[in-house]
Amino acid sequence: MSQRKSSTSKSGIKSGLKSYRLRQAHTAASRAAAPEVTPDSRSDLRRASPGRANLSARGRVIPQSVWEQFSDDQLLDTRICDLGLKIPADSFVSRCVERLYRELESRGISFRPHVWLSDEWYSPDRIPGIAIPFCLVHPRLRAIERRELMEVEGGTPRWCMRILRHEAGHAIDTAWRLHRRADYRKVFGNYFSAYPESYRPKPHSKRYVLHLEPWYAQSHPAEDFAETFAVWLTPRSGWRQTYADWPALQKLEFVDELMSEISGTPSKVRSRVSVDPASRLNKTLREHYDQLHARYRTRLPQVLDHDLHKLFPRRTRFTSRRRTAAAFLKANRKDIANVVCQWTGEFRYSVNQVLRQMTDRCRQLDLEVTGTDREVFQRTIVLLTVHTMNFLHGGLPRVDL
Repeated sequence: MSQRKSSTSKSGIKSGLKSYRLRQAHTAASRAAAPEVTPDSRSDLRRASPGRANLSARGRVIPQSVWEQFSDDQLLDTRICDLGLKIPADSFVSRCVERLYRELESRGISFRPHVWLSDEWYSPDRIPGIAIPFCLVHPRLRAIERRELMEVEGGTPRWCMRILRHEAGHAIDTAWRLHRRADYRKVFGNYFSAYPESYRPKPHSKRYVLHLEPWYAQSHPAEDFAETFAVWLTPRSGWRQTYADWPALQKLEFVDELMSEISGTPSKVRSRVSVDPASRLNKTLREHYDQLHARYRTRLPQVLDHDLHKLFPRRTRFTSRRRTAAAFLKANRKDIANVVCQWTGEFRYSVNQVLRQMTDRCRQLDLEVTGTDREVFQRTIVLLTVHTMNFLHGGLPRVDL
């Protein structure tokens, strides 16, 4: 989630928040494809812009009442730009955006990052705004997203707010060009440093705040700032007490002082451009999800696959009606994590990361549940405990960006 298009992990596939390097590449491409615009050149500019549909050739928008009746396959073969998507005023997304604005106002920040629908969560480089995944604005689209990626990132008000606060941090960073300040670099590091292909989280590190998974603040200085800002902005987070004995407290105090400094001052960047809005995305839903599946891979030890196969057999055409292992883990996630946290004494955040990877791998391997719920529950607790301790003390797998 970030600036230049950032991303958090989502069941082994990065959900919307695209990585720094992708945002940077997109920004460069957009600038290269944006010659001086005159009335006569606008149609040529639309054709030249990468990843955008030619508006004049986009075709008629399909009424929502029509595409709501499509089968899933028909909907998957429909272009995003033809769905005519907007953020409904009465939607939970709209309410979350308004809540974000109120939170900023309560902190003395009058800045309002503009929002628009796109294919993922991100805040573009050089543009102080927030892109929101198009799937959030309609239940049919959320259902397809859940089927394809196992969950809908930002699909609940609480989750949506966590991501919006993170992206608002990027937008404010851009609006005031905070990353150019020497004190910013001293606290968070060089914003312009190369974005790694992946990073290996350090679950026990107290140098970073905990907000988005998986330990996202550790991925890059830009994400470290956005995550710290999000924790600072969250109402009643009690960050001074929560991080009292953490080195990360210095970062939170810096953000607190920095926000007081810029409060009441005009932003330096005021662009209201919407990058890759849903109305110009000419790829189909199927192409969209194929791209996501191809882009991200979860790096898991082979031993995890071996252990999962011992606990959950692979589904066959004769057992296809049985409950999937992924569905079982997702339905019992909270109770399973509670027991493992109690046994291991580890942070819930850490346990959830391992459980999330197990769940995603069960879905990818198409495993099923056999035996009673009680038996499977107990064996799952043992397996999760073993792999939690192995991952935390033997080294977590690298997280792709």
